[in-house]
Amino acid sequence: MKLMKDITEAIGNTPMVNLSRITKAFGVEGNIFAKLEYLNPGFSKKDRVAMQMIIEAENAGLLVPGQAVVELTSGNTGTGLAIVCACKGYKFIACMSKGNSVERARMMKALGAEVVLVDQMPGSIQGQVSGEDLVLVEEQTKQIVKDLNAFRADQFSLEACNHAHEYYTGEEIWDQADGNIDVFVDFLGSGSTFAGCSKTLKRHNPVIRCYVVEPVTAAIYAGKEITDKGHKVQGGGYCMELALVDKALIDGYVQITNDEARDTARKLAEYEGVFAGFSSGANVCGALKLLATTEKGKNIVVTLNDSGLKYLSTDLFEEI
Repeated sequence: MKLMKDITEAIGNTPMVNLSRITKAFGVEGNIFAKLEYLNPGFSKKDRVAMQMIIEAENAGLLVPGQAVVELTSGNTGTGLAIVCACKGYKFIACMSKGNSVERARMMKALGAEVVLVDQMPGSIQGQVSGEDLVLVEEQTKQIVKDLNAFRADQFSLEACNHAHEYYTGEEIWDQADGNIDVFVDFLGSGSTFAGCSKTLKRHNPVIRCYVVEPVTAAIYAGKEITDKGHKVQGGGYCMELALVDKALIDGYVQITNDEARDTARKLAEYEGVFAGFSSGANVCGALKLLATTEKGKNIVVTLNDSGLKYLSTDLFEEI
């Protein structure tokens, strides 16, 4: 590998591994191929969308030298943007709910970002960021963008986010698996990973089935009754329609509980040596459920989205 000009060139081209130990431990038939997105420089898949949003904004003349960049974040997109903006010379301001883990805010600050922490809705629980909490963060974000005439790196609406996974992540997955893919499974956050990867994989092979994973209490896309908008899987399950998701790409749905996401993340560390976060546990849990039922014996691809180091202040690993 040649010398890189800066850390942004280390974004992407993450390895993919067969989680053979966890499938054996759970007694299911088939394979789970895991894309190790937590090995990006900012320790999450969101480095990809951060880079793509900035590049496409620059190319379109929407972002110019001296302009600030602003975005709401649960921490991962903000970390990616902090890295990219540091290398490109832009001031970055992150707006984040106080419900997210403190490690994320500290990391963004260390990377030179200004972090604006927004109070949760009354009654909200620390570590459980709901759609209502996100509305408050959105209001603060819009005000800062207006006040500074800043560029809004909007991870929930910019097509660049889908492009990051359509042009790169999805193609990497196809190549690394040599096309031996039956199913793609993804926990819905902003929706760009599901949309981008599904589009690419279905373009290569239209019979690949793509499932969305949601919290069992907040499975809006599966059409289930919402019984509790608060859950522990940070960075997704916001109980709202996602502009980046084309529903025509969805072939099925899987629901997981807080405990299932947590316990599967712990098993990833124990069995596979993979130290990843809540949503990674949710993805693998969803894949295990499918291998045990409708997708027995198949090859399922998931992304492992961020590092477990971002959750050391939560209960994800506290009992270990």
